[in-house]
Amino acid sequence: MDSFTASDGIRLGYCIDDFTDPWKEAPVLLLLHAAMGSARRYYAWVPPLSRNYRVVRMDLRGHGSSQIPRADRALTLDRLVRDVTELMDHLGCADAHIVGNSAGGYLGQQMAMNHGERVRSLMLFGSTPGLKHSQAPSWIPQIQAKGMRAFLAETIADRLPLDKVDPGLVEWFLDEAAKNDPAYIGRFVLLMASYDWSDQLHRIHCPTLVVVPGAEPIGSAANYEPFRQHVKDVEMRVYECAPHNICDAFPRHLGVGVIDPVGVGPLADRGRLERGRRSASFVVGRSI
Repeated sequence: MDSFTASDGIRLGYCIDDFTDPWKEAPVLLLLHAAMGSARRYYAWVPPLSRNYRVVRMDLRGHGSSQIPRADRALTLDRLVRDVTELMDHLGCADAHIVGNSAGGYLGQQMAMNHGERVRSLMLFGSTPGLKHSQAPSWIPQIQAKGMRAFLAETIADRLPLDKVDPGLVEWFLDEAAKNDPAYIGRFVLLMASYDWSDQLHRIHCPTLVVVPGAEPIGSAANYEPFRQHVKDVEMRVYECAPHNICDAFPRHLGVGVIDPVGVGPLADRGRLERGRRSASFVVGRSI
C-alpha cells in the first residue's frame, strides 16, 4: 500500500493497479469501500478491471492501512469527502469514475453532489442516500458487548448469502472486519446514521448506476427509491436475493458484467444511461 498525508495530518492508504496500455491515457476508476471494510475487500474486482482502467482503491480514514484519528478529533462527513478529493489531487487525477459500496457510496454521492466536475460516473452498490433510516445505530452496543468479529458472525447472513459463497470468504470477511478499531467504527457508523440527503439527490448530474440488494436487511429496499425520483440520469438494478454486502458476494458478476460488461469502459462511456427512471429487476446471474 502507498500512502499520503491529508491536510489535517492523517496518513491515508491507497493502492493503484494499472495494466492498461502504457501509451494511452487510462480512465481512473476509484473504488470506495464499506464501513468496517478496507481496500482489500475489492481484491477480486482488480484483475479484470485494471486492464482497462487505472484502478485506485482507497482505505477510508480509520480503516485498513489508514491512520485512526484520535477520539478527541471531530469526525465529519465533509472531512471524509475531503480525503477523497485530496487523494485525487495527490494522484494528479482531475476526475474519475467512482464506485461506492455502502458507506463508500455515501462519499461517492457527496462527491457527485458537491464536486460534480470530478465525477465522470457514479456506481453505487448497497448504498442508500444516507444511513438514517436503518438499524445501524443498534450495532454499536452489540459490538461493544460482543466484539466486532462475534457481532458480525452472528449477523453474517445479513451481509453475505451463505448458500452462494465460499465458506472461506465468510471467514476472511470476518477476520478482515475484526482488524478495525471498534471505538472508531462506532463513531463512523453513528455519523453516517445521522444523515439522509434524499432531498438533495437532484444535485447529482453524472450518469449514475444504483445496484440494490433486494434482500436488504440493514435498511430497506424502499430507501433506494429517492434515486429514481430525483436523479435525472439513473439506471437502477435490483438483485432480488442478495443481502447487503453484494460487492463481496458477487465480485465477478458486478465488476465485469455490470461495470465493464464489454471490456471497454463503464456504462457511462458507452453513452448516457437511459433516461426516464428505468428499473431492471434481477436475481443473481439472470434478469427476470
